[in-house]
Amino acid sequence: MAYEQILYEVADNIATITLNRPEKLNAFTAVMMDEMIDAFDKADADDNVRAIIVTGAGRAFCAGADLSAGTFASTRADRPQRRSAIGADGTVDWSNEAIRDGGGRLTLRIFDCLKPVIAAVNGAAVGVGVTMQLAMDVRLASENARFGFVFARRGIVPEACSSWFLPKIVGISQALEWTFTGRVFPAEEALAGGLVKRIYQPDQLIPAARSLAREIADNTSQVSVALIRQMLWRMAGADHPMEAHKVDSRGVFARSPSADAREGVASFLEKRPAKFPDKVSKDMPAYFPWWQERKYS
Repeated sequence: MAYEQILYEVADNIATITLNRPEKLNAFTAVMMDEMIDAFDKADADDNVRAIIVTGAGRAFCAGADLSAGTFASTRADRPQRRSAIGADGTVDWSNEAIRDGGGRLTLRIFDCLKPVIAAVNGAAVGVGVTMQLAMDVRLASENARFGFVFARRGIVPEACSSWFLPKIVGISQALEWTFTGRVFPAEEALAGGLVKRIYQPDQLIPAARSLAREIADNTSQVSVALIRQMLWRMAGADHPMEAHKVDSRGVFARSPSADAREGVASFLEKRPAKFPDKVSKDMPAYFPWWQERKYS
């Protein structure tokens, strides 16, 4: 796929996805959604990619959905496929795939990702610009970053699966305050509320994100990281710790005799950097994936 609204670059085992509509403050569109999903597919399929950074071009990360049409309406002329969910009598088929929100399609793809994902929030992140980040693993922010769950101020509700992600990240009380008020708040408040990990001067943001990605790439097994990412995210919704015990046990049993585990122990005993040979493309354990895929219905 040739990209029109994002940039995709791989350097030193790190993929960088840059939202690239700076003249529109990187406002989110269906084209951008498709391109981002394709970029995550590409990164997952590339064993050379050990981590992913997502950032924005220009002075914004993403200023939310593109509202140039003046409405969110599902019957907009630029959304003909969504009208298929509405019958001739006006009845809506709520299980129709056509009504799925674009931010949710994106965050579900990020949720399934096998590589660590770092958000480098360089500027305004409002609406889907902030909710898309919730499926990412670590959020780093520039001093210039601003955040806003503005949906109630636009007469709609949060999207991008944020009602699942946000309370898990910041707690229910903080999630409700931000979504009830819909106000835009600075990076300092995002840090205090647990939404971002650290704040950096603007020129230090990308170097900091790359440094974190580099630490992962240089020191860890890519298969272990892929498993850990899915274990922690999926166990966040488990109904009993026994579910975690099952997955942990299978992981330890499967990985203990692996070439990676032998190299991990040998490098530790020999006091040298590890060179893990296993690859996500061919060495994931037989029990993976252990979950049943969820369908929209």
